[in-house]
Amino acid sequence: MFNQPLFKMEEGIKTCWASPENQKAEKGKGAQLKGGRKGRPSFPLDSKESVVLAEAKGKSGTIRRIWITISDRSVKMLRGIRLDFYWDGSDKPAVSAPIGDFFGVGLGKMIPFQSAFFSNPEGRSFNCNIPMPFKTGMKLVVTNETDEKLRLFFYDVDYTLGDQHGNDVLYFHACFRRENPTTLKDDYQILPGITGKGRFLGCNIGVKVNQEFYTTTWWGEGEVKVYLDGDQDFPTLVGTGTEDYIGTAWGQGRYDHLYQGCPVADRLAGEYCFYRSHILDPIYFYQDIRVTIQQIGYCGTEDKAFFHYHEREILNNDGEQVDFSLKKDGGLIFERHDDFSSCAYFYLNSPANDLPELPALNKRLEGMAGVWINRKDEPGNE
Repeated sequence: MFNQPLFKMEEGIKTCWASPENQKAEKGKGAQLKGGRKGRPSFPLDSKESVVLAEAKGKSGTIRRIWITISDRSVKMLRGIRLDFYWDGSDKPAVSAPIGDFFGVGLGKMIPFQSAFFSNPEGRSFNCNIPMPFKTGMKLVVTNETDEKLRLFFYDVDYTLGDQHGNDVLYFHACFRRENPTTLKDDYQILPGITGKGRFLGCNIGVKVNQEFYTTTWWGEGEVKVYLDGDQDFPTLVGTGTEDYIGTAWGQGRYDHLYQGCPVADRLAGEYCFYRSHILDPIYFYQDIRVTIQQIGYCGTEDKAFFHYHEREILNNDGEQVDFSLKKDGGLIFERHDDFSSCAYFYLNSPANDLPELPALNKRLEGMAGVWINRKDEPGNE
């Protein structure tokens, strides 16, 4: 469907653009305000307000491209503006994620980068070109969950109607998670266990290093594990380290390639954002899947001296307390707990999934630089 020659027509396919100038993508009804002279290129999004960006009922089709930019690109908005995508009349979203994390870079960062699925050309917009098919309808909704009004929201949702999808066509899903901090020796779940048949497309991950406890020691020795079709204690697929998973080695600096990258690599701040897309190396599942990453670090001789003098309780990868004798040279692999967040992408043979709901806004923002949490917004603290 997406590999047909550019010079061939697909009969019966209708092209649609949903934007503030023609939100319902109706024929001949775009740009009507002010005589077509840029009458409504954007709209304001009030606190707690939801807006339908695009919708189709009783029709098959495919979302081909999504572009968005907003006037306030603060951490609070990037984590507080929520996207929900619904397929085929389902009342549960297949996609539920903060806008910043969904579009390829986490930790409330706006960084220029380009990958096969996402791009941010100059660090001030969001682009996604993952094909998202639907059989009987779709709805894309944006919600401002913050306590502040967003002045300007611009967008385009480009899709086609009339695409004929067979029973083998899967639905697009995305899952955002955060653990702050993670638990020692309990692998962070990039994608919690889901049942069904589908394909894991990849993920982006954000890490805020626990520098108070571990200083600037290397955090990324953890291996990515993929548990497939009944795997329990041990996975079928396993990598050799975090930086290895995204195609580099011996630590990671900033880069953005087609299928893997690290747009944020700030050792002094202890912040890293990285991604991997499984396009050329597909990961299929036929019953269920679960994807995790370990929290394992490395320290050298000088770092071990710091841990010794500050009486840090550090476990090695056998779960044993480390004896930090200053006479011992060489490096050490050790267990750690840091702030991990992620957005995972996958196709599934169902328009809905059985994943937990998106974490509450205060959980998404807690501990983020420059963000103050109003505890009255938490349940039970009214």
